[in-house]
Amino acid sequence: MLTKYGNMHLFTYKLVAPVPSLTALHTFALPSTANNIVKITDSQQLTKIDWQRRHLLLGEGSNTVFIDDFAGDVILVANKGIEVTEHDDSYHVRVCAGENWHQFVSYCVSNEIYGIENLALIPGTVGAAPVQNIGAYGVEVKNFIHLVDGFDIEVGQFKTLSAEQCQFGYRDSVFKHHYKSRFVITHVEFSFSKTWRPNLSYGPLQSLKAPTAQQVLNEVIKIRNSKLPNPSVLPNAGSFFKNPIVPEKHFNSLLARFPELPNYPSLPGFKKLAAGWLIEQSGLKQEKIGGIAVHQQQALVVVNHGQSTGNDLINYIKLIRRRVLDKFNIALEPEVRLIGKLGELTLGDIDDR
Repeated sequence: MLTKYGNMHLFTYKLVAPVPSLTALHTFALPSTANNIVKITDSQQLTKIDWQRRHLLLGEGSNTVFIDDFAGDVILVANKGIEVTEHDDSYHVRVCAGENWHQFVSYCVSNEIYGIENLALIPGTVGAAPVQNIGAYGVEVKNFIHLVDGFDIEVGQFKTLSAEQCQFGYRDSVFKHHYKSRFVITHVEFSFSKTWRPNLSYGPLQSLKAPTAQQVLNEVIKIRNSKLPNPSVLPNAGSFFKNPIVPEKHFNSLLARFPELPNYPSLPGFKKLAAGWLIEQSGLKQEKIGGIAVHQQQALVVVNHGQSTGNDLINYIKLIRRRVLDKFNIALEPEVRLIGKLGELTLGDIDDR
């Protein structure tokens, strides 16, 4: 801006604050921004936030993909700390939500607290684990959660929920329904029995003979590294779609056509199928939109090779869903959270774009 003062010309500048980038805050790394980023290192900070402003809760961004620039504030939960209480037959471990999940698993095994070693190397924070009821290699986190502490935005109070109140299901919890967008998890308390048996129900783990928990952890890390790309090298959000659960009648009709169809036990009268296998069999390893593709070693993982946009990803999701529906009559559902300009997108939002 040029102004005149007497015989002198003065230049004045209007400083504009940079728009905070979200690209490094979600592991899919699409270019995106937010209005503000607020980092929470102490639970009491939550009582000072203006929750009437549009906002989004975020941990390490491993299960969240920003499709557009987000027109609101991102609240980063980053508190740290682990407390262990020993009882006669168990350990209770209270963990701050901002702790890295894999580091917590490693901490437990190193301190002879066993049970979640099968969940090693799952990306994300401890606070995100109950929301998704994370699971892998025959183990779900719900089996070890005792209590979940958090801040209820709607009533402006801290609350403690029992495992039963969390209403855990397959990749599901009350935090995706009644408490969706209104409950900030601050701590998770786990209960681990001192009586431990390795869970070797997942195929590749069955080759282990009377392993220690450390050996199970090491094998899980080896398996995951062989199948799943490192998001810091090749951006991705881990397993992109839920493994579908179908009625046995539908499963039997598919099995008659595809005898090699992988399947797993589920609720009575239902079977769980492998979404990655369905995607691969639909010929999607040969498809790419922009820089978006499925990973060549694991079709359940969608990757970002770079120079990609949110619309590229949306179109690729629609392509996958259409191909699998046409071939298997199964409608896949994303496991990741897809965030648009105004918040989380539904399947209807995706289909309409």
